[in-house]
Amino acid sequence: MPADKFTLLQQRFGYKTFRPGQETLIDAILNGRDALGIMPTGAGKSLCYQIPALAQDGLSLVISPLISLMKDQVDALVQAGAPAACLNASLDAATCHQVMDQVADGFCNLLYITPERLENPGFLHFIQSIPVALVTVDEAHCVSQWGQDFRPSYLAVAPFVAGLPKRPCVAAFTATATEQVRQDILRLLALDHPKVLVTGFDRPNLNFEVRHPGKKLPLLLSLVNKRRDQSGIVYCSTRKQVGKVAEALCADGISAAPYHAGLPDSVRKKNQEDFIYDRIDVIVATNAFGMGIDKSNVSFVIHYNMPGDLESYYQEAGRAGRDGEPADCILLYSGQDVRTQQFFIDRSHTEMTDTDPGALREKDQERLKAMTFYCHTNECLRYYMLRYFGEDSPKSCGHCSNCNGEKEHVDLTVAAQKILSCIVRTGSRYGITMIIAILRGSKNKRLLAQGFDTLSTYGIMADTSAKRLRQIIHNLENQGYLAVDDGTYPILRPLAKSRDVLFGKATVTADLLIEHKPEKVKTSHPASGSGPSGTVNPTLYDELRALRATLADKQGVPAYVIFSNAALTDMCRKLPVDSDAFLDVSGVGKVKLNRYGKAFIAVIQKWVKTEKPSSADLNPTN
Repeated sequence: MPADKFTLLQQRFGYKTFRPGQETLIDAILNGRDALGIMPTGAGKSLCYQIPALAQDGLSLVISPLISLMKDQVDALVQAGAPAACLNASLDAATCHQVMDQVADGFCNLLYITPERLENPGFLHFIQSIPVALVTVDEAHCVSQWGQDFRPSYLAVAPFVAGLPKRPCVAAFTATATEQVRQDILRLLALDHPKVLVTGFDRPNLNFEVRHPGKKLPLLLSLVNKRRDQSGIVYCSTRKQVGKVAEALCADGISAAPYHAGLPDSVRKKNQEDFIYDRIDVIVATNAFGMGIDKSNVSFVIHYNMPGDLESYYQEAGRAGRDGEPADCILLYSGQDVRTQQFFIDRSHTEMTDTDPGALREKDQERLKAMTFYCHTNECLRYYMLRYFGEDSPKSCGHCSNCNGEKEHVDLTVAAQKILSCIVRTGSRYGITMIIAILRGSKNKRLLAQGFDTLSTYGIMADTSAKRLRQIIHNLENQGYLAVDDGTYPILRPLAKSRDVLFGKATVTADLLIEHKPEKVKTSHPASGSGPSGTVNPTLYDELRALRATLADKQGVPAYVIFSNAALTDMCRKLPVDSDAFLDVSGVGKVKLNRYGKAFIAVIQKWVKTEKPSSADLNPTN
């Protein structure tokens, strides 16, 4: 007889209560109703289908896009004592037959497969004889061409479900989906009167930051050095940059490795496993890495280049802090990033034959513009992103780079007149780099050859930094005085609204970040025994982390599968010295108590005896 949802939550997964939205979706699925859950990364989507799968008879299929995601989730389920397995192309024929025998005999009722498996005749024949109770579609945005990770094989899900002897309940989950993508998910997966729940996109534990460095690599080295011994991802837009950045990090003494589709399969697999199993701290990757990676202890994600849209950025940045611990999401921006993404858009749409490339190209251009505005906005970064996804939020979060930065209210009217006049006098035929060069009186040969040094606006803003000018120009664009015409080269063009500014009939104001001298970049090696930021009893944390690593290495599983960083932090806070107290730790259920409790309690008991913590340490407040 399957266990009820509360017993499974506590004994299998070690949690006392459900997170927002989880119980609603679980109840809908257990009552046989289709469901669509839009929940941010780290909000606990997987429990919404894993608990119903374990609480009812019949097979539950989970359609997942990546083999690495399957392996991570199956490893975690097996650690929790759940009968789970996967079928994918990495398994040999004998292992596949063994898994199918377990499913047929009822020893496995939670099976992970890729969408391509749904088109395999042998699998389709096999599944006809198995009672399927639930089909879950993970990363469901992949079914939509308007999403950022379209996967054609996801279109096979609806025909597959329709072809089963008895239609099962169908549940779909994703972290990022605009309204158009949500409607595509409902339609293309043929969900039947589903329970739709959007819990919100906010991830309060993530700290967002945008930097505009003159030179990216020295700043990156500084940022990563400040986070030594922490697990992190650095995203680059090209394979060449991945190699360059990974090499620079390794030369600086940081354990890092590259990941991109151009590497040999064996190298790519090794580097990914080294990162997942904590043998290296940093993976440097293109966006080919990470979708569905269930590594919970990533404490920072740095984008060396701006992605092409906010959906991709929020999903990639969201791979930090999955365990609920504070994590940093930092984007290093330069104007070249926009040109790179424009190149990707142009190349991708020249290869389309079965879809209207014009409509998709226009959509991609809109998304690129929204991403670029994010990098230049003076608003709260969290507010900007959540508004993009259609969610209301406070206009200040208090812990993003814009909220924390010093601002001043500035009258930009005169500056705007100079900038707009320069654009008009050059025939509205040039981009931001040339306009700034003219305004600052550059001796650039191309500029001089065009005779722009004879313009009345030449050198008129020589005392204003290029960085400040960019900030002002992007602010004018955000306020609707300027447009950037997309083409081979982005060109600045005044809009009708700018006429009143040019002729002194309107004023322009803005809240701009106060400019400070750039900080000196230096290597920083944190002291040992630091643990995650704000950890109570950090030396104990390091001892527990070492024990976890040893146990994980013996079993050949990632360390976070045994206990997450959040669980170790909770142990340091609560100092459980017996089994009952250990069960009170977040993420500890009876299965893991029986499996690991004795070893972890012994380390804690020894630490308590040696360190003799005060009564306040033994009874800490949250």
